[in-house]
Amino acid sequence: MQRILIIRDDPKVALGIQESLQLPHSSIEVAEGDADALRRLRLSAFEVALTSPKSTIQEDLSLITEIERIRPGVRTIVLAPEATPEDVIAALRARVFACFSSPFDTAEVAAMIERALQAGDWRRCIEVLTAQPNWIGLRVTCQMLTADRLMRFMNELSSDLLDPDRTALLTAFREILLNAMEHGAGFDPEKVVEVSAIRTERAIVYHFCDQGPGFRGKELPHSALSNPPENPLGHMEYRIAQGMRPGGFGILLAQQLVDELIFNELGNEVLLIKYTA
Repeated sequence: MQRILIIRDDPKVALGIQESLQLPHSSIEVAEGDADALRRLRLSAFEVALTSPKSTIQEDLSLITEIERIRPGVRTIVLAPEATPEDVIAALRARVFACFSSPFDTAEVAAMIERALQAGDWRRCIEVLTAQPNWIGLRVTCQMLTADRLMRFMNELSSDLLDPDRTALLTAFREILLNAMEHGAGFDPEKVVEVSAIRTERAIVYHFCDQGPGFRGKELPHSALSNPPENPLGHMEYRIAQGMRPGGFGILLAQQLVDELIFNELGNEVLLIKYTA
């Protein structure tokens, strides 16, 4: 039986998360504040703990330090009224499992709880190489879980952008990230992708570098880029034959969503550029 601890300073949020969870073999306990949460953690083991949506990330990280002392294996998910870039960096360094700032979708939070319960060796999956508000460098393992977690942090880092630019940028980021993980590393959890997010006065730049051989001088039969005009879905037959996941539109889609997409000569590094001014 897996156990989840929710700190309830907002009954509506706590109830929404509980109603969204589809976990017949798990139990949920609700703590009335941080002190009650620590008391419960001393008495029993929990796999996942959610912070209060009314406390700041800095307050949450102090609580998480105490949680780590009591139960080092707990996966912590931070809920907060807001998240600055400095807050997100601090959460990444503290190896928080995921971070949500208000307003958030309780169904999305519930889905992340379910991923946390299934996570194995997750602590080493996102490593901070360098971090300041306008330049963050990360090394991430090549797993779908890592991609999902990284997207959650990137969503918070771009929270000041307005749609449709924000959605377009994050969609392009995810497509290129998954392309690097799948085709550069074969979704091998022992391999990594290095990702940088750089923000200037006039642009947002994402840089990806995988350990794969690249595709210089090669055709890309798995990609929609290789389809002839008369057969725009031709790559799907190849993907099915190779047992690959549905897709193949990532690079093509990303090209349409950002202002510039640039590959290095080898084809294992990519720049995504979106102008903001």
